[in-house]
Amino acid sequence: MNQKLLRVIMSAALLLGAWLLTRSVPMPVWQQLIVYLIPYLLIGYDVLAEAWEGICEGDPFDEDFLMSIATIGALLIGFLPGAEVQFAEAVFVMLFFQVGELFEHYAEHKSRHSIAKMMDIRPDTAHVVRGGEELTVAPDTVAVGETIVVRPGERVPLDGVVLEGASSLNTVALTGESVPRRVTQGDEVVSGCVNLSGVVRMEVRKAFGESTATKIIELVERSSQNKSKSETFIHKFAHVYTPIVVVLALALALIPPFFMESYAEGFAVWLYRALTFLVVSCPCALVISVPLTFFGGIGGAARKGILIKGGNYMDTLAKTGTVVFDKTGTLTKGIFSVSAVHPEKLSPEGLLHLAAHVERYSTHPIAAALREAYPGEHDGCTVSDVQEVAGQGVKAVVNGHAVCVGNERMMEAVGATVGVCEKCQGHVGTVAHVAVDGSYAGHVVIADQVKADAAQAIADLKALGVARTVMLTGDHQQVAYEVARKVGIDETHAELMPADKVAQVERLLRQQLAASTLAFVGDGINDAPVLARADVGIAMGAMGSDAAIEAADVVLMDDKPSKIATAIRIARHTIGIAHQNAWFAIAVKVAILALAACGWAGMPLAVFGDVGVMVLAVLNATRALQAK
Repeated sequence: MNQKLLRVIMSAALLLGAWLLTRSVPMPVWQQLIVYLIPYLLIGYDVLAEAWEGICEGDPFDEDFLMSIATIGALLIGFLPGAEVQFAEAVFVMLFFQVGELFEHYAEHKSRHSIAKMMDIRPDTAHVVRGGEELTVAPDTVAVGETIVVRPGERVPLDGVVLEGASSLNTVALTGESVPRRVTQGDEVVSGCVNLSGVVRMEVRKAFGESTATKIIELVERSSQNKSKSETFIHKFAHVYTPIVVVLALALALIPPFFMESYAEGFAVWLYRALTFLVVSCPCALVISVPLTFFGGIGGAARKGILIKGGNYMDTLAKTGTVVFDKTGTLTKGIFSVSAVHPEKLSPEGLLHLAAHVERYSTHPIAAALREAYPGEHDGCTVSDVQEVAGQGVKAVVNGHAVCVGNERMMEAVGATVGVCEKCQGHVGTVAHVAVDGSYAGHVVIADQVKADAAQAIADLKALGVARTVMLTGDHQQVAYEVARKVGIDETHAELMPADKVAQVERLLRQQLAASTLAFVGDGINDAPVLARADVGIAMGAMGSDAAIEAADVVLMDDKPSKIATAIRIARHTIGIAHQNAWFAIAVKVAILALAACGWAGMPLAVFGDVGVMVLAVLNATRALQAK
């Protein structure tokens, strides 16, 4: 870029010198041509080379070809009878074309630098403990299972789990959120976070190439491969449009002179108009600014912790008319806790005691909630004959008593009668019934917690014009409807299997308006089939989740559903800028093309119609980086 700027300055100085020389010293046309060829070749040799390469490869119709033909024609037009010398105009056009290229490279460099700086989340070193010594090595040489040390102020180089120490982590590069995250022993930590306070020893759980930071950077870098419909259309349009423009320019140069008294003099006039027509018709403002807009929009979204895998998903997000949510982990925290204990024959502590012991070895979230509610599970009680009954619950023998913890089907199977509980009013959640030696002993209500911003997320979507919000869940109807009521969901379907969710999405897609799209929001792990089937799949809370990053089209790096509305706003902002550039470029070019065809627009105005419009469009495209 510095070299091109130097060429622009030198060519401008040589052009001024050539103009002053030819105005003060009389000389024949061929000598004037030689004088002007010096700045022309200095500033335009690379454009001429690119045009010739395109011709040799059989794909000549691009902006380099149009500029080369127009300026070479302007250089030669002075040799026609009765024609004015246009040497200065030819150099001027090429000079300003290169100035426009300079602005384009600057804007693209600024966009890439901004994104690169933001995505600079992989440190160059890691402190690994080997043989009792702490060594500083490259992160890609650290193996899974090794121990690393992260000091305050350092960026976490690899994904792992905390072995010793506690600290606060700055996750802004991943999530866009500035609030620190507290971690302590046993907590998972992903690469790319910055350690703010204490020294932390971590066990590495993922290799460098599989770490969260590496996957995020690769995702953003690959996003340019998935072009939007607008980008694809612009490139196809340019390949059809450019040959048509060349044919029209030839017709403009050759046909009108037949209707003039002198064909030779008329040809010189109309050739100049045709060359002006060629200059202004160059589609570089569209070809350059539209992809740059989408690139900037993707970078701006990444700053907010929203990873959009390509410009095509920007198009889809901007037209979202229906948003379908999974419940657990999306609208709720996915962390179950005991909300009520209703014993029949035992004390509340006694009921929790039995339930926690029976569920001692289960990995189900309900079991974890029961164990957390009764932390004294290792209290000397004997637990044997643990048996998990699919679709019902768990059986075990606790201190010689047969204890069953499960749903109503399990209670029926063991002969325990479940009565109507008046105390349950106001407690909505999953009910774990308990029977002791075949006699009903009571039940425990376990509930998931609705996320703090879930209701605001739904309100924001409706404010954006999203017509329909739907929740699909495998949970019980009573639980599902209560969550839907709290957050403001329009439509709810509960007790669904994964295949049922796909069928529901298929139904919703058939009911969609042609101009709108459907987005599905899930955790990206067990909802992969639905994420793939929706027009756009959005993964929630994907820090460290490989399945979410792979399955979804849009990845939100924290667990806040309010980011969905932010993603849609950024997509619409980006699409709006792309449309502004397209309509502005087309409107200005059509106007100047008409003026050029009538002879009312010369080369200087043609240069503005091409280079000036391109510069303005490129500068406008950089606004996409500033995500609102």
